[in-house]
Amino acid sequence: MRTANTANPPTVPTMRARLVAEFVGTFALVFIGTGAIAVDSLTRSSIGTLSHLGISIAFGLVIGVMVYTYKEISGAQFNPAVTVALWARGVFPGREVPLYVSIQVIAAVLASGCLAALASPLGVHDFGATIPATGVPRFSVFVIEVVATFFLVTVILGVVRAGDRANPWSGFAIGSTVALCALAFGPISGASMNPARSFGPALVSSGALDSYWIYLAGPLAGGFFASVVDRFFQTDLSTA
Repeated sequence: MRTANTANPPTVPTMRARLVAEFVGTFALVFIGTGAIAVDSLTRSSIGTLSHLGISIAFGLVIGVMVYTYKEISGAQFNPAVTVALWARGVFPGREVPLYVSIQVIAAVLASGCLAALASPLGVHDFGATIPATGVPRFSVFVIEVVATFFLVTVILGVVRAGDRANPWSGFAIGSTVALCALAFGPISGASMNPARSFGPALVSSGALDSYWIYLAGPLAGGFFASVVDRFFQTDLSTA
C-alpha cells in the first residue's frame, strides 16, 4: 500500500523499519482490539460496558489509524492473510512473506501476553480469542471467515490499485470494512479475518487452539480468492 510522495523525493524504507512498523501495527491491533473485549468483559455488569458495537468500532478505528500511520513504511498489512494475498496477486515479493508473517505473529503473541498479564489479576479471562458461537457448525464459521476476509482483502487490493487517488481514504476504507465485518459476523465467528490476530489470544486462552484451524485456513482462503477475482478484473479492464 505504499505510494509515491510527489512533494518530496521518494524514500525506500529499510527492511528493519518495515518490520518494526508491522510489529507496532499488529501489536496495536491485537492489544487495543482484544483489549476492548477484555474491558467489555470486566464492565459487563456496569453502565460503562463497551458492547459489541463498541468492540467493532475499536477494531475498525485501530486498523484505520495504523494504516494511516504506517502505510508509507511497510504497506500496513498487519495480517498474514493480507500478506499472502498481496503475494498471490503479484504485488508483494515472495521472499519477504516469511519475514512479514513472522513479525505479525510475534507481535500478536506479545500483545496477547501483555493483555493477559494485565487483565488476569482483575479476574478477566476473556482475551479476545475467536471461537465459534455455541451451536454454530464449524464449517459455517469457516465459510464466514472466508467471505469476510474476501471482502476485506478486496478493499485492500482496491486501495493498492487506486494508488495515490485512494491515499486520503485508505485508512477509512480498510478500517470501515473491519468494523462492518465485526458488526455483522462477530457474534458468530469472532470476525477474525486475520490468522495472527486469532493466534495470539488463542495461545493465552484455555481451549481456544482447538478451533484455530478455522481462523488460519478461512482467512488465507478468503484472501486468495480475493486476489484471483482482483486479477480477473485487472485483466478484463486491460483487454476491454
